Amino acid sequence: MAKNQRHLTMVANWKMHKTGAEATAFLARLRELGAVKAGGCFVVVAAPFPALTAAVEAARGMDVAIAGQNLHWESEGAFTGEVSGAMLAAAGCTHVIVGHSERRHLFGETDEMVHKKVRAALAAGLTPIVCVGETEQQRAENETELILRYQFERAFWGMSAEDLRRCVLAYEPVWAIGTGNTATPAIAEGAHRFLRRCATDIFGAEAAAGFTILYGGSIKPGNLRALLEQPDVDGGLVGGASLDADAFATLVRAGNSN
Repeated sequence: MAKNQRHLTMVANWKMHKTGAEATAFLARLRELGAVKAGGCFVVVAAPFPALTAAVEAARGMDVAIAGQNLHWESEGAFTGEVSGAMLAAAGCTHVIVGHSERRHLFGETDEMVHKKVRAALAAGLTPIVCVGETEQQRAENETELILRYQFERAFWGMSAEDLRRCVLAYEPVWAIGTGNTATPAIAEGAHRFLRRCATDIFGAEAAAGFTILYGGSIKPGNLRALLEQPDVDGGLVGGASLDADAFATLVRAGNSN
């Protein structure tokens, strides 16, 4: 499957930003700008938990999906401060971010936890946006492919090709998250191509060819177009540049034109 047969996707990850009112204002402005178009770039907004209901309501009638930024792998229980996949689905979410580097490195999420969260998301009918990526030290020690393969294999361990089709992958080099450093288009393409090869090895060429792989790591209007020109880069997981509706609309328009 060629790149133009995969659905180019732009995900706004607001992290710990925006109240419900701010989410409503952002989505109203995005609607006003007219960047989101039927048949164009697929848009997902990952809002913080308290703003999810407001975001779902504000996005009604737009081609914008709403995502949670995390979930617990259990369906319910004594897990203070956590949310389940069923809770996210009931709030109107269709997607959820799993294994973001900040969850891994700041909050100690392991590859086993990520795996269980992927399964929990699928069980709740959500599309998991599964994040993988190497640190600066791992890249310096030429361990990038070793790390990416291990994270990929652990995240999707024991799953079927049909399960993979219900997932999205995001390559986010940890050394580029929030640093202003962006992987060059060649570096990003190399990692994406390798991850697609990992998918081919486990799930077969057909499933791998249709598998959406996003790039995340200090994406800005000035560097996105060159990244999207790469054959295995299917969109972006956007952090800081997604906080401003006008800037994010520029990214979405870039996606629409690819």
